[in-house]
Amino acid sequence: MSDAVFLRTTAFLAGLLIGSFLNVCIYRMPRDISVVRPRSHCPYCQRTVAWYDNIPVLSYLLLRARCRHCLASIPVRYVLVELSTGLAFLLSVYTLGPTLLAAKYAVFSAIIISLIVTDFMDRILPDEFTLGGVLIGLAFAPFLNTEPGIPGLIFGKAVSAPWIRLADAAFAAAFASGMIWFIGWVYQKVRHREGMGLGDVKMLAMIGAFLGLRGALAAVIFGSLIGAVIGLGYILIRKKDLLYELPFGSFLGFSALGVAIWGEAIVAWYGRLGQ
Repeated sequence: MSDAVFLRTTAFLAGLLIGSFLNVCIYRMPRDISVVRPRSHCPYCQRTVAWYDNIPVLSYLLLRARCRHCLASIPVRYVLVELSTGLAFLLSVYTLGPTLLAAKYAVFSAIIISLIVTDFMDRILPDEFTLGGVLIGLAFAPFLNTEPGIPGLIFGKAVSAPWIRLADAAFAAAFASGMIWFIGWVYQKVRHREGMGLGDVKMLAMIGAFLGLRGALAAVIFGSLIGAVIGLGYILIRKKDLLYELPFGSFLGFSALGVAIWGEAIVAWYGRLGQ
């Protein structure tokens, strides 16, 4: 096995394991349950899940998507989250190699996948992922070369590059989240009902910290388009009221994931090929 194949395989397996843990977070965080204790158990019969029944993807297939003890159905989202995270890790390493930038996009993908699912299922965007993600995005910023943002253009070479990058990421997080908060505030004043939750505002701050201002704005634009098309179709098909609360965070997450993968990682990959 070549080093490249070994590296990509390792990244995929690591993503599967992270995805398995994300499933715990996705179920427990919206319910204010510790992600550490108790151990994984069936929510129906409360029996503890043995380690051999907790192997990502494989256990799901061997158990035929049912609990070993009570035969309750295991939701397909468990295997989808594991596979999605594994593929995100694989793609990050495949396009960017064993680099810090690949680690950044792998972590970002894991956070976004979690937020997509929690918002879709429970209409909740946990602070552990949004605000925690802001801190992680800012922690990556000083160590990675990025296009200069507004702080970079203002201060130029007067401040060292790592501090400029950190300032750019912080500005992107603040501006993008402030913009969407303002839109929601205006909507609430005009329509007299909430149009944008604080969870969405925090999520966009996290996206800005990772992807910069341009990436965050692109995520908002495409997320809004996805939400308009899918949301309207869902309302019409399911005969829901037009005031039905749509999971905008999920649409924003899909958009941000697309921007990160196709707008950044793939571009960087083609750039390396052209050198």
